[in-house]
Amino acid sequence: MSRDEMVRVLEEIALLLELKDENPFKIKAYRAGAETVRTYPDDIVALAAANELKGIKGIGEALRDKLHEMATTGRMIFHENLRAEFPNGLFSLFDLQGLGPKKIKTLHRELGINSIDDLKLACEENRIAGTPGFGAKTQANILEAIAHRESFAGIFRLGSVAHIVEDLLEKLRNHPDALRVAACGSYRRSKETVRDIDLLVATSHPAELTSYFTTLLGIQKILAHGDTKASVILENGLQCDLRAVSNAQFPFALQYFSGSKEHNVALRQLALRRGWSLNEYDFTRVQDNADPLPEIHEEKDIYQALGLSFIEPELRENLGEIEAAQNGALPRLIEIDNLRGTFHNHTTESDGKNSLEEMASAAQELGLQYLGIADHSKSSFQANGLNEERLLAQVTAIRECNAATQGFRIFAGSEVDILKDGTLDFSDEILAQLDYCVASVHNAFTLSEDDMTQRIIRAMENPNVTMLGHLTGRLLLKRDAYAVNISKIIDCAAETRTVIELNCNPMRLDMDWRWWHRARDKGVLCSINPDAHKTEQLQFLHFGVRLARKGWLRREDVINTFSLDQITDWLQRPKCER
Repeated sequence: MSRDEMVRVLEEIALLLELKDENPFKIKAYRAGAETVRTYPDDIVALAAANELKGIKGIGEALRDKLHEMATTGRMIFHENLRAEFPNGLFSLFDLQGLGPKKIKTLHRELGINSIDDLKLACEENRIAGTPGFGAKTQANILEAIAHRESFAGIFRLGSVAHIVEDLLEKLRNHPDALRVAACGSYRRSKETVRDIDLLVATSHPAELTSYFTTLLGIQKILAHGDTKASVILENGLQCDLRAVSNAQFPFALQYFSGSKEHNVALRQLALRRGWSLNEYDFTRVQDNADPLPEIHEEKDIYQALGLSFIEPELRENLGEIEAAQNGALPRLIEIDNLRGTFHNHTTESDGKNSLEEMASAAQELGLQYLGIADHSKSSFQANGLNEERLLAQVTAIRECNAATQGFRIFAGSEVDILKDGTLDFSDEILAQLDYCVASVHNAFTLSEDDMTQRIIRAMENPNVTMLGHLTGRLLLKRDAYAVNISKIIDCAAETRTVIELNCNPMRLDMDWRWWHRARDKGVLCSINPDAHKTEQLQFLHFGVRLARKGWLRREDVINTFSLDQITDWLQRPKCER
């Protein structure tokens, strides 16, 4: 039982009680309990297991008993019984954009809708539009949300599978017959979404490894099981394939199964020029006058044999990396250890889950030298956005924290809304009192491409706007990007010296990696920002670095690789002189 699982169960109980029209105070108690479990500074799971939760604010006696039950048995009978009162399919409705507990409760009670299939049929039969609280537009939006969900069936976000992949790799490494272990495919190349996971192991006993793999926890179904390959479906629907090869074959298999297909085709063409065939097992001579076969021990030896500098997995998309490797022009990509701080993080002052002090402490524990706080501005009322008075009070609190801290600094900022006409949610007088400003679009997503582009450009032209937040507004597998001319935005960023954020929340990963090479070449700087709403989300920086690498970014292209002294000086200079 993990902290996150405890929080999930408590939040689901609150949701189910809301569907049942239970006492609002009871519902609130479970939500408060979930928040306490999420933010408690010590190991609350261990405390629950030892039945030592007494005295913790937000956790009453009844909830203490339930948390103890979860921590010691891995389940909560009350939750399971409550869940059993509802059809399983009902919970999938919460995945649809625009549907909350109240609307789902109405659909369930008034129309007997228990699943997405039920909901789709009701929309197609025009029964939703006549339901109290709904209308023709809502019905159309629901159909659109269902179609959107169906189009992404079988696709998973990078951030949703990372912990699963790393756990599987660790289990395989612990097997005594495993010599080398790696993840391949689109996961290794750091694609923002993946369809399946390819795992590779070097071993002298392949059948034992494939058998072991099929017995691991979390497997829902075994699709195939042979002596050198096994395919399974995990409980979340993700397909995982394991290939077992010899130690000599491992470098070739690692390169081949990492892909991409287009990259591999280009490599095979280079091999043929030398009279060799390249596949997932080895090099073989296919011409009498072929060059002697090289010795291959590591993946990098394959690239060297083909006359190439080693190409990092993230770049293998056949988008110029082959030519760059031939000419010795590959970039030295940014690494996670290069980061010194980050910007665009939230606290409990807006919609964050941790206080200013807690966020700062977590950043220091990660070894960062600075942290930017950018709570929402007043127009984001749904996120408890700050008005001018609250913002300036927060600035004062940040200054006081900095005065009491050595070797670490909090920068005072704001994620200020870009309004529909391109003006900002705070006046220049207010913005000038901040250390920096992230400007973001949070509403009016349906503007035309020209209008949205001009809206954002107007904001970027403001000398107080340091960086542009989540450029396209996309939510991966949930909400498409709004229409915007990214080329023009990049050109404007270069001209106005506006930083573009790489928002590394796994739901966003925005700006898309496909645009960063162009932005870099234009001289546009990047800030890798987690958009953290709680302390543990600062760890999203790892995804940001992976996607920055995929976008060909180097250390010098990212402002949060600057030291504390460098970034302090950089922020104090006028925007036009940075």
